Amino acid sequence: MRAYFDHNATTPVDAAVLAAMLPYFSPEFGNASSIHSEGQRARMAIEDAREAVAALIGAQPRDIIFTSGGTEANNLAIFGVLSAARRAGNGAPHVITSSIEHPSVLQACEELQQRGVDVSYVGVSKDGLADPDDVRRAIRPTTALVSIMQANNEVGTIQPIAEIARIAAEAGAHFHTDAVQSAGKIKLNVNEMGVDLLSLSAHKIYGPKGVGALYVRAGTPLEHIQFGGHHERDRRPGTENVPGIVGLGKAAQLASQRQESDAARMRALRDRFEKGIMERVPYSRINGFPEGRVPNTTNMTFPYAEGESLCIALDLAGIACSTGAACSSGAVEPSHALTAMGLNAEEARSSLRFSFGRGTRDEEIDFALEVVPAAVERLRQLSPVYPGAAERA
Repeated sequence: MRAYFDHNATTPVDAAVLAAMLPYFSPEFGNASSIHSEGQRARMAIEDAREAVAALIGAQPRDIIFTSGGTEANNLAIFGVLSAARRAGNGAPHVITSSIEHPSVLQACEELQQRGVDVSYVGVSKDGLADPDDVRRAIRPTTALVSIMQANNEVGTIQPIAEIARIAAEAGAHFHTDAVQSAGKIKLNVNEMGVDLLSLSAHKIYGPKGVGALYVRAGTPLEHIQFGGHHERDRRPGTENVPGIVGLGKAAQLASQRQESDAARMRALRDRFEKGIMERVPYSRINGFPEGRVPNTTNMTFPYAEGESLCIALDLAGIACSTGAACSSGAVEPSHALTAMGLNAEEARSSLRFSFGRGTRDEEIDFALEVVPAAVERLRQLSPVYPGAAERA
């Protein structure tokens, strides 16, 4: 048996999504900027997809900008708002973010610092929660943007976005949330959340890789950061990826239809997995907020077992999981999110993320509950600090 438990890294393309995309690779190959019939059919397909993405997050279609993925959407939000703030001449702008953001936000903020922008990083609790009062205390008169992810990609903790957005609005700052790991998993409504900008990605919701979207509330000042055309309402130049956008639209439509039932099913699978592991693997523990997590994600620490070795052992045994964020694979440093939550380097390196999906089956959970405890125990036997190891040697 082979069990895939890494849906936070990427999901398989849904068969219905693939079927929707296929015509736009060949018979419907028109450029959506062309005025002839072929081009206008492509344009109609893009606008249908825009409506579907907007419906998923409770937005207006005109406020959706298609991008190449979540990373570009995050960069466009951050650099676009900051560029507009600088052009407005409101002094040196200030940015607030959290210590557990995705690298596409953290590294964007590091680049801003290299360009002379002040950035404040708020910490999180042991459960991965940012305190809205910490954001309030970090606000300055020059704060132009607050960017806090809605759900963490490693532990799944859901942030109090509406409260933080309200604090930002009261201070006259714009608010952006990276919703790549929450879109399609929990109900989103940009008006109820109070966000000005929101990023999402197709390949996290059973769509294709290489396409995503940025929601920009009407009236939010945002300058384009690329040059070369007037596509996407002058916000993102470049010939549109019509097949990818169609795929994102279909994936968003399916997510809207299946979100509630998918969430209930994945939560049940996750809870059964966690309960079984905690009963079978001594010293193991769950990272992240116990209740306020996206329903498909669990991150667990297995003391006395090195995480990368365990991940490889599980792969060889038929289970795909992750030591953390996929874009950090191969890094020797422990997870920045886990260390920000208070885990030491050794604990962070002994942690694995299991993320379940629409196709995860009960028998795969049963399989994992046999394989994971055995793999952990085998690695622990090699550890000189594992309790009882010396006596067994």
